Amino acid sequence: MLPVIALAIFLLMTVGVYLLMHRSLLRVALGLACIGHSVNLILLSAGRWGERPPIVSSGMQATDVTDPIPQAFALTAIVISMALTLYLLATAVVYSRRGGRAELIPAPENDGEQSSESLSMEFSGRGERDSSCS
Repeated sequence: MLPVIALAIFLLMTVGVYLLMHRSLLRVALGLACIGHSVNLILLSAGRWGERPPIVSSGMQATDVTDPIPQAFALTAIVISMALTLYLLATAVVYSRRGGRAELIPAPENDGEQSSESLSMEFSGRGERDSSCS
């Protein structure tokens, strides 16, 4: 059973990283979803594969039950990855409805003629307020 899960983790992670390398926002969203599923499988495989659920009763040994902590982490990761995927898909829908393509644009290599002082003023918000007051 564990080699099958390891193969599934490998395939999901590989497909997720491949999809993240594209510029389309839809492919990025699907790639992050695949990576999220592979992380969930990693978390679930980190717990013991016991025969009984993690319910404490008398006469049970600790090695007989499954560890509940990785299951709780996986449930939290499922909710977070679902919210992130829905947000990215909604962003792709908004971009495509506005007539544009839902693509990611690369960051600029340099900031042109701006000096480090003007950039620090721009990011701190002082540059806009000073220019609007004059």
